[in-house]
Amino acid sequence: MLKFDSVSMRYPEVGDVLRNINFHLEKGEIAFLTGHSGAGKSTLFKLIAMMERGNRGQITFSDYNLSRVKSGQVPFIRRKMGLIFQDYKLLNDRTVFDNVALPLIIMGYSYNDISRRVRAALDKVGLLGKEKKYPLTLSGGEQQRVGIARAVVNKPLMILADEPTGNLDPELSAEIMYLFEQFQQVGVTVLIASHDISLISKLNHRVLKLDHGQLIAGGENW
Repeated sequence: MLKFDSVSMRYPEVGDVLRNINFHLEKGEIAFLTGHSGAGKSTLFKLIAMMERGNRGQITFSDYNLSRVKSGQVPFIRRKMGLIFQDYKLLNDRTVFDNVALPLIIMGYSYNDISRRVRAALDKVGLLGKEKKYPLTLSGGEQQRVGIARAVVNKPLMILADEPTGNLDPELSAEIMYLFEQFQQVGVTVLIASHDISLISKLNHRVLKLDHGQLIAGGENW
């Protein structure tokens, strides 16, 4: 599903941010990405989402070589990924329904399809009765669930979650991880960037550990 083959990323002003990264995630696999601040986690996510292009090596996602994708293909491929953020990135002047529907509206789905998919996504995250609410009236855990519903409403092949439990207490964090495991069971690949070592240690998933731009654990020899 996702493969990094000798991938490196260098910025002229700071030097190497990622060096010779090699790992492969199978379809339906969950993995954590961890490491100190500045280890390269954000850059790795940006390479997968094609916000940045690596200097060396190849990244393969599904049947696409991301290192060779033309700019016009990026939006199409990116639709196959669901992005989840620590700070939710919800539109506070839009309802929960409208926030979740946004990717489908951009893609031109019909109202009936949008309504069906949004309600199905909200049902999966336990928020079906709150589609008319506004984000600021929800708890932090509920807002993160809205973000997850938005990420999966288009039935992505892979979820990229950047510190999705960073603002949540341990109980809510465990609930969010349970949701990710539910998506895994239907074949969605999930990569989660997290500093929460106590949470990671409780779950039996692979841990990719970055240290100053190098993958020191969880790579091809895991």
